[in-house]
Amino acid sequence: MNDHRDVEHDDDLDDDLTSDDDTQDEVSRLTVEFCGEEYDIEVGDTFTIGREADLVVDEDNPYLHRQLVDLRHERGLWWITNVGSRLSLTVTGEAGTLQSVVGPGSQVPVVLPELAVLFTAGETTYEVNVHSEAPTFVVSPHQDLDQPAGDRTLGAVELTPTQFRLILALAEGSLRRAGTGISELPSNAKAAERLGWPITTFNRKLDNVCDKFSAAGVKGLRGGAGRLATNRRARLVEYAVAARIVRPEHLELLDEPGGDG
Repeated sequence: MNDHRDVEHDDDLDDDLTSDDDTQDEVSRLTVEFCGEEYDIEVGDTFTIGREADLVVDEDNPYLHRQLVDLRHERGLWWITNVGSRLSLTVTGEAGTLQSVVGPGSQVPVVLPELAVLFTAGETTYEVNVHSEAPTFVVSPHQDLDQPAGDRTLGAVELTPTQFRLILALAEGSLRRAGTGISELPSNAKAAERLGWPITTFNRKLDNVCDKFSAAGVKGLRGGAGRLATNRRARLVEYAVAARIVRPEHLELLDEPGGDG
């Protein structure tokens, strides 16, 4: 059977759409990095990540699935699949070029040279880096859009300086982990103490920040019945770090004097 019967003939397309059997020798391996350790995955292999998997990120976290992430080469591409039943993955490209929330049973292709896979179980966030030697796309040079002090805008979301510092306080552990792959999410009380705010002020501002991003289309930030506050904070941190709204160079803002706004 001709695998390309539905594709209009094009010499360039023929080169790109050859089957795994024809190109297996040409497909570069995938490399997974976690806590300084690297694992090479060859075409034909299946590589899992979780509590009891090929890559064990944390065997003592009961909130983490035994197997959450599945990596394999199919249909001419490497795929990241969420094989869990409750937790979501956040897959992001370098420099904030791509971000995708991958729910249970869903998958995304590895199309960039470097991707980070973030997931939160309980109050612990994990980051696994994935490197492809033969990506489908490459990242074009971009201009760093650092903004001066004052309001910061991301699309339709405008953050006041105090709202920005709130996100920094929650994401501080993730931004300071320096490649360790694991970070703890602070409680509201700890984050409020870090900022020097009353807990009531912190909670009110957290509600406002989550409402802003939720209205802009960011999923998983609405509180309410059946949704733990921890999950909402974790999703906010995952999104802010993955989208590079907050970066390590912003951490000095936490030590600047500021009121509760």
